[in-house]
Amino acid sequence: MNQYLQSFLKGDWKAGISVFLVALPLCLGIALASGAPMMAGLVAGIVGGIVVSLISGSELSVSGPAAGLTIIVANAIADLQSFSGFLVAVILAGIIQILLGVVKMGKIGGFFPSSVIRGMLVAIGIVIILKQIPHAFGDDLDFIGDFEFSQISDGQNTFTELAKSILEIKMGALIISATGLILLFSWTALGEKIKVLNALPASLFVVLAGVGLNAFFLYQMPAWYLGDSADHMVNLPIFESVGAIASGISSPDWSFLSQPKVYTVAITLAIVASLESLLSLEATEALDPQKRIASADRELIAQGVGNISSGLLGGLPITSVIVRSSTNIYSGGKTRISSFTHGVLLLIAVLALPLYLNKIPLACLASILLFTGYKLAHPKEFKKVFAEGWKQWTPFLVTILIVVGVDLLWGIFIGTLVGLIFVVATNYSSVFSVYKKDNEVLIKFQKDVTFLHKMALKEALRIIPSGSEVFIDVSKVHFMDHDIKQLIEEFIASAHERGIEADLKKK
Repeated sequence: MNQYLQSFLKGDWKAGISVFLVALPLCLGIALASGAPMMAGLVAGIVGGIVVSLISGSELSVSGPAAGLTIIVANAIADLQSFSGFLVAVILAGIIQILLGVVKMGKIGGFFPSSVIRGMLVAIGIVIILKQIPHAFGDDLDFIGDFEFSQISDGQNTFTELAKSILEIKMGALIISATGLILLFSWTALGEKIKVLNALPASLFVVLAGVGLNAFFLYQMPAWYLGDSADHMVNLPIFESVGAIASGISSPDWSFLSQPKVYTVAITLAIVASLESLLSLEATEALDPQKRIASADRELIAQGVGNISSGLLGGLPITSVIVRSSTNIYSGGKTRISSFTHGVLLLIAVLALPLYLNKIPLACLASILLFTGYKLAHPKEFKKVFAEGWKQWTPFLVTILIVVGVDLLWGIFIGTLVGLIFVVATNYSSVFSVYKKDNEVLIKFQKDVTFLHKMALKEALRIIPSGSEVFIDVSKVHFMDHDIKQLIEEFIASAHERGIEADLKKK
């Protein structure tokens, strides 16, 4: 506890504020896009911060409602025709996730190639930039956490929305977002000149600048004023009392346990949410400056507990989310206390600060996300991967293109498939080598061999000329497939008929 307290005082509180400012509009927007009550998104964010962060095996992962689940959630609520019935599915999904963690299914996350994980991070950064530019220009019709290529709400896609926003720039939003970006990119340099700034979170000043500029526009440049409406501002629900907040929270309808659809939804949520969490965990570990490795099984259990808690309290399903996790890392977060802090701040925001937080323009929050997107998709990441060769950058680029042009899960699946093809091809070509000198032929196996190498070995044996002396060295092979073993035995047994002397060297 003393270690966490020191980490909080050194900087986790600053990271917590940054994550809170990013998570607040995301929680609201994801709830809106899912067709769920606004409070459901906030409840999920609070549970993800306060509950999951304490149980998770990761020090930097941040959990909450995920944009990647919005279509699944919206369809599930429509199919069940009841949000209270949907909450039962969320609880059941949490139970399934705990069971997956108990039986050690977290290892699945380790099967995704690093080139795909890096491609996912860069792609998310690019998507954030493409999606936040419209908000920076004042085009706020889509919620700020919308990361899907095709925008169901208005029929636009990422690129058409971007083009439309450029033609309809709102000067007030542009000035606010540009000021935020200038502050974020120059904060380190400013801290060297004004030492006290190093102890303060840049994101907080970005928000204060945005609020101040918008107030200035109201009195001095009314045409640039973004207004007090939900169109361009944070839109927290306002309640008159704590009792009113409680009445605005839905409860699970347990009668839906008798409906088969609930179990189908629960299994779907458990699988997709678990996969997103494991991928986010892998990506978070890749970004962690200390390169800490967390227990994936413990993460599944933590997500399960979080979903059970969220469902019981009327919240949306939860996953570990890379946008919030990367914001946490780039804001200087070092331990789970930063995520916990963001959850506490979300709770305080709901209980005491909605009037004040509703004065925050979305344009200044867009600048924080744009900064995070730039960090994720930094040009140095491309240089690093391209330097590693085409077998690394091919799945890397494929992942980026599919994530940007379709969605996250398709990008991961197709990128992984391409990566596995390269793994198989590399393994296929390098399992054995053939050396020739005069009439001597050495076939040396470097590693384990499977039936996938049968055709290559058969061809190598076929072209050995008559009169050769063949030595087959399998001393380094720990496992040899039956088909390969049989092929070698048949070759040695019939070699004299071709005028070939063959010898096998074992361990």
